[in-house]
Parts: sequence; structure tokens; C-alpha cells
Amino acid sequence: MKATMIGGGMTAFGKHTDRNLKSLVEEAVNIAIKDAGIEKQDIQAAYVGNASQGVLQGQESIRGQVVLHAMGIGGIPIVNLENACASSATALNGAMAMIAAGEIDCALVLGMEKMYFEDRARVQPAFTGCMDVEVLQETMARMKASEEKAKAKAEAGQNEPKKEKSGQRTVFMDVYAQAARFHMDKYGTTQRQLAAIAAKNHWHSSMNPLAQYQQDYSIDEVLASPDVAFPLTRLMCSPIGDGVAAAIVCSEKFAREKTAASKVEISSCVLGSAQVSGDRSESNLTKLARRAYDQAGVGPEDIDLAEVHDATSMGEISSSENLMLCDIGDGGAFGEAGHSKLGGKLPINVSGGLECQGHPIGATGIRQVVELFWHLSDRAGDRQVAGAKVGLAQNAGGTTSAGEGALSVTILKR
Repeated sequence: MKATMIGGGMTAFGKHTDRNLKSLVEEAVNIAIKDAGIEKQDIQAAYVGNASQGVLQGQESIRGQVVLHAMGIGGIPIVNLENACASSATALNGAMAMIAAGEIDCALVLGMEKMYFEDRARVQPAFTGCMDVEVLQETMARMKASEEKAKAKAEAGQNEPKKEKSGQRTVFMDVYAQAARFHMDKYGTTQRQLAAIAAKNHWHSSMNPLAQYQQDYSIDEVLASPDVAFPLTRLMCSPIGDGVAAAIVCSEKFAREKTAASKVEISSCVLGSAQVSGDRSESNLTKLARRAYDQAGVGPEDIDLAEVHDATSMGEISSSENLMLCDIGDGGAFGEAGHSKLGGKLPINVSGGLECQGHPIGATGIRQVVELFWHLSDRAGDRQVAGAKVGLAQNAGGTTSAGEGALSVTILKR
């Protein structure tokens, strides 16, 4: 299943306290339409990824219709997809399926989220709802006990005062922190390696005018930032914010006949979730990645840049390993050695990633795809990966007792 991408656009990610979701959507969609060199009436369907507007604003059922009708796009199928952090990647998969089936020739794929509110407690249900709520308290207690044990071990013999906790955190920071502690115990990964990856991404985002964080930080500054959940500090974690990203995807025939815009092939877009039984010799993500590579006709050695799901530095380590971009257990050392830095062996998250560009949940999947599209059409500015021909995007979202609730891997080629 393949499609051609001919346009992309996004808003700046951040705290848009003076704007509503409709205005953010209109901005991103108009940029994408102009980039594609088409008109609104050329769009034959819209696939909209969003995870939290029902919880946060009470807008259910017709989220895409509400924002698109407001900007004059209607009379077409508008399909709403909710799939945690993979919501807009799931929307892309749906649009590609309809194009492959010959039902449509051109689709708008939209990822949107407005998550920042001064009352931080209001946002928490959007995250706790991405877990099995029936066992949430038990899960949280287990993670808290693990954190306290690990932190006591790390601080044994030290007289330095503990750093101030970094405000109110979401439940997924605890999930990532527990994963980081496991990785440290099993593979010898260090907190400094986690900080090196975060510092790399902050440097990347300093070149991204659409990023929520645009300041460069050193490894020591990352380590010195307030604790979130050991071993994670604030500058290792993605911020909460608002943002919208949009892509125009179409058939090869439509791209050839209707526009002179840049054209990049979406060679695969595969979805999955955690296995509940069967062979577990490989991770859920590795199995999904093999499918994506096979469909695209490439291997991990062919990837020129990747945008992976790094809600924290640990997310980048785990994703890089399980996508086979580096060896299992070597993700920390891979990042610390500079291999994933712009100019390195395999640049990862040159946008700044979720850690620094920001992570408005439903927007992230398409935001990653638009970033790859810009690189593969040589339009990424100061952070351009020279000569990039193949890019990979990966999302993971939600968690159950079996593991990931949602997974996606998308590969683009020029």
C-alpha cells in the first residue's frame, strides 16, 4: 500500500492560549494546500487524528467536521480517528487504504490537538485514560515503589540535596522512568547518556522555528534540571502544548497530472499493538518494523533519518533499538557517541523530537511525516539532512497490561 505526498504544513507547537483549535487547523491546512499546489475542492476525503478533545473540551464524534467546515471544507467524507499518540498516523493509514483501493485520488490527513490549559489537573485525564483505568492505581503504586527504591540506591553515600520536583507530571513520565531504570539495570545505560540524547535534541530544536523549545542545553544543564521521575529530569521530557499538522496525499496519477509540487512516496504505513500471546522473542515494535521495511523494500541500513517517539530520552533509546537502527542495549551509547546527531551516522529526531518540538498527542504522527517530507524534498533549512532519500517515522501510544496500545511505523522515499 503506497501513496504520494505532495504537500505538508504545520503550526508552531507550543502554548497557544489566545487561539482555538479551528484557527490552528485553518493555518496548517492552508499551508499544506498551498504547498501541494492544489485547491480545497481537489480534496476528496479528510482523515482526522485527534486523541483528547473529547476529554478536554467535550467535543466528541464530529471533531474533524467541526474544524474543517469552519474553514470551508465539506461535502466530502470526513473520518475521525482516535488511537492515542498514533492517532494521526492511523489517519494516514486510512487515507492510503482508500487511495490504494481506488476510491479516492486525493486526501487531506490532519493531526490536531489543543492540550495546554493553565489548570494542569484538567489535562491529566487525557493521559490516565490512555491506560487501563481499572488497574491504574495499582500500576501507579508499583511504579512509585520502583522509583523510590532506585533513587535511594543511586543516592546512597551522597550528601547532595535532592533537586526540586518538576511540577505536576503525567502518568507516562512514570512509565518511561520505569523503562529507563530497567534498561540501566540490564544494559548499563547511564543517566548521563539519557541527558546526552536530550541535549542533542535540544540542539536540533534550536534550529527549528516551529518547536516549542528552541534553546540549546548542555548535558550538564539537562542533568541539573528539576527531577520528574528518576532518572528523568524535566529537560529529558516532552512538554504539553498545542499544535496541528497536515499532509496532502494522493495517487501517483493525481500527482503526475494535477501538480508540479514536490513528490515523495509514502512506501509503507503499518499499524499494530501489543501481542497478548504467541512468539515474544522479538518486541512488538521490531515485528511491526519488519513489516514496514518489507513493504517499503528497504532495511534499517537504508534509513537516512528517523523521527521516533521520544516522549522522553528513554523513548528514543527504546525506539532506536527496536527499529533495529542500533543494537539492543546500545541505544544510550549510540546517542552519547553522537551517531544520532545531525551530521552523524544516522540523524534521529532532527526536528527536536517530541522532547523539544512538543507532543500535542494527535498531531505528532503527521508532524513527523511532514518533517520527513521536508527533508526528502530538501526544504528543512538549517537542520537539513544532506542527501536524505529514505526517512522513517514511528509512534507508540497508550499502554495495557500486554504492552503498547498503539504502534505505527511509516517509511517515506524519494
